[in-house]
Amino acid sequence: MTSPLADPLPPPPPTAPAAFGFDAFSPQEVAERIEGLGVAKARLPLAPMLLLAMLAGAYIGFGSLFFLLVTSDPSLPFAAARVLGGLVFSLGLLTVVVAGAELFTGNHLLAMAWADGRLRTGEVLRNWAVVCAGNALGAGLLALAVAGADLGAMNGGRLAQQALKVAAAKAALPWDVALLRGVLCNVLVCLAVWMAAAGRSVVDKAVAVVPPVTAFVALGFEHSVANFFFFPLALLLEPTAAAAGLPAPGVGAILGNLLPVIAGNLLGGSVLVAGVYWVVYRRGVR
Repeated sequence: MTSPLADPLPPPPPTAPAAFGFDAFSPQEVAERIEGLGVAKARLPLAPMLLLAMLAGAYIGFGSLFFLLVTSDPSLPFAAARVLGGLVFSLGLLTVVVAGAELFTGNHLLAMAWADGRLRTGEVLRNWAVVCAGNALGAGLLALAVAGADLGAMNGGRLAQQALKVAAAKAALPWDVALLRGVLCNVLVCLAVWMAAAGRSVVDKAVAVVPPVTAFVALGFEHSVANFFFFPLALLLEPTAAAAGLPAPGVGAILGNLLPVIAGNLLGGSVLVAGVYWVVYRRGVR
């Protein structure tokens, strides 16, 4: 009788096509995964959705604070400061992707499931409204904690000064510039989320997330959730930076940035990423 030990090993599980390598999901598989994930996100109960959105706002806030720390160093050349600032900012989206949280800009990919008829318009709008509000709340609460911890005094008060400079520059953007920078930003953010969904490990996701996030920050594009942190922080740190004569932007100027940036993020993510990939990979599949 043949020993069981002599039996051949079972065949290995199927892997992704060789063309994509590194055991990554193919673009077609990513499209299906993104769509299914969108359905699950849209149908979360209200309390978990809001709490996860608050976490995402705080995570993006931590990345934004890291960015301020790096760019507050006057010894760094312009390009080096922007690239290094973008690199450390990627902490925010990487934490959202790996730890799990609900990010308004990333959730614009829900448009794929809507286009495929798997989500109703009301479900998508509910998610976007709750998550946007939760992101703003989480980012604002982190700004309160940062101000209370007197972190603006770091680097001789330069961190507070940099926070006001960043906020003032954003508030001074013409609406059309803010809109287009919002579009360009969320193309890269949603591409980062898309590529992260192709990975099977934390390392895969980090490799997918960091380059596009670094690029959008270094290039000065506009991310609405990051701005939910930058503007409250500038208002709270204005006394710390008073000696430098840097006033915080007013409410009207802040809204003049946030409204077109939110619209631009929505257009870039839901149309130029989710919409295009739905046409390429999902239209006619169901």
